[in-house]
Amino acid sequence: MRIYTRTGDGGETSLFNGDRVHKDDARIEAYGTLDELNAVVGGLVDHSELASQQLKLREIQDHLFRIGGVFADPEGPRPGALTVDSEDIKGLESWIDGLEADLPPLRNFVLPGGHPALSQCHMARTVCRRAERRAVALDRLVTQPEVAIRYLNRLSDAFFTLGRWVAQTTGTEEVKWPLDRSKGQ
Repeated sequence: MRIYTRTGDGGETSLFNGDRVHKDDARIEAYGTLDELNAVVGGLVDHSELASQQLKLREIQDHLFRIGGVFADPEGPRPGALTVDSEDIKGLESWIDGLEADLPPLRNFVLPGGHPALSQCHMARTVCRRAERRAVALDRLVTQPEVAIRYLNRLSDAFFTLGRWVAQTTGTEEVKWPLDRSKGQ
């Protein structure tokens, strides 16, 4: 079977139910950004510094596919469709709490960077925020499951916290913002 179909050459693609829409349709933007986020999370899995978090990251990838499937279906989540629920949000909150347990209190903003795994966490956070914005835009046009948007909101918090955890476990100093110019930053 060939990977290319040529059906998208005119700038259209198919939804879950077979309807054809433009590739810049709000629904495509929403689940396309989730696909991008899933690839970024795959990059997190590849960092040895995050080996202890691999199962949670794979679970997140599964959840992103589930949400993307819901966004791809113009008929909304069908009975028995794979999706996320409030227990999945509680799972994220528990993960955040566990990561945060030994972190120093945060009293400043921090600048992304300092270690490749830390930078990848911030990439995941920012792409997740964009995915959340795309989900909200889609929801304004066609109602989407509220739990999916809540999940994405919590997930971006999780990636931020994971970045702080990476900084601590790798001994990477978080660069606080605003910069202290007296220290030559």
